[in-house]
Amino acid sequence: MSDRYAAYTRLKFDYPKERILRITFNEPEKYNAVDQETHTQLTNIWRDIDADPDINAVIVTGAGKAFSAGGDFELIKEVIASPETRMATWKEAKDLVYNIINCNKVIISAINGPAVGAGLVVGILADVSIASKSARIVDGHTRLGVAAGDVAAIIWPLLCGMAKAKYYLMTCKPISGEEAERIGLVSMCVDDDKLQEEALEVAESLATGAQSAIRWTKYALNNWLRMAGPIFDTSTALELLGFTGEEAKEGLASHLEKRKPNFPPNCPV
Repeated sequence: MSDRYAAYTRLKFDYPKERILRITFNEPEKYNAVDQETHTQLTNIWRDIDADPDINAVIVTGAGKAFSAGGDFELIKEVIASPETRMATWKEAKDLVYNIINCNKVIISAINGPAVGAGLVVGILADVSIASKSARIVDGHTRLGVAAGDVAAIIWPLLCGMAKAKYYLMTCKPISGEEAERIGLVSMCVDDDKLQEEALEVAESLATGAQSAIRWTKYALNNWLRMAGPIFDTSTALELLGFTGEEAKEGLASHLEKRKPNFPPNCPV
């Protein structure tokens, strides 16, 4: 293992084939929920991957029954309570998306089970996204009481259209792997037992292809996302602004107490 990745202690690495790096969210007992340190490492790693001359393709997946359950509740508590944590998280949330967009290596996501929050950012923003039939994709921002930030506002309308994007982002309805493929949210859906095999096959094909042609194609296509930068910046700022209000407090409390939220009926906006 290259010393380049030694500092990324919250993520698991292996090399399933030559010039392919596999990153695994590796806290299966927590359904691979993302705490503050994991969020920081997930944000920064794409710069190192971009600069790694030995890697052509990256696979991202989750250990156990989940891809990633999103931000853990302790992190959310800190974001609500601490202006410093809130601002640091805002910067990281922006950097995570832009670092993935600007990484010149091809990224393949193998989405197994629930995919939420920061993990879903990687899953959906990957150049090739492969979901298992048991995948359960959820953007849960409004259920938590904050605007749909992360990468949702710029990537969902491009992938599945504005009508579907608004429906799923505002209602937080879960999407199965098969439905995600049907509406264009992911590249493909495969049987659970074929997920890792398919991801590796795609990664190997791209890792052994014409690298300048593949990377320049990615760069050009990602200009659609770069042009939408102001949309992304606004959505993320509004998400973090929401953590200062009563809706986020009630959203978090309802999750912790496993009950339906009781949001205020009126809004000053």
